Amino acid sequence: MSAFGYCEGETCARDGCEGSIEIEPVKDCSCHIAAPCWNHENADMHCPDCGWRVADDPLCVREIESISLGAPIPFIQTKPRVLDPTKIDWVAKLHTASSMIKEGVFPVGTPAKEVEEKVRGTFGGRFERFDAKKGLFKYIAYTD
Repeated sequence: MSAFGYCEGETCARDGCEGSIEIEPVKDCSCHIAAPCWNHENADMHCPDCGWRVADDPLCVREIESISLGAPIPFIQTKPRVLDPTKIDWVAKLHTASSMIKEGVFPVGTPAKEVEEKVRGTFGGRFERFDAKKGLFKYIAYTD
């Protein structure tokens, strides 16, 4: 479990902060026209005491939630998901017809081989980025 709070109601704990994580207040709501409005769907978590925002945290990655095939091009809508840096955790993203991007976090000190065992595709793959100091990776997994 992470020492920092990421979910609503958890204690922030960043630099000794004892504030509680909350959803940001929404401004310019248009739910009365078409609910839910864009502002409500995209409200992020934050700590009102220290000013931390999930949008500014490099460990928080947006995950694909839905794809709309409207004109003129497909629209990919993302939803926020907090990755747990105490374990090997990732989100899957679209890449090509036979590959996918797995981008995520791992505990600092974990060898690349151990991370690759978890995220490898059916036909292997390769690291596009592996930052051992920050605990971040981006892997292209070859699938069928």
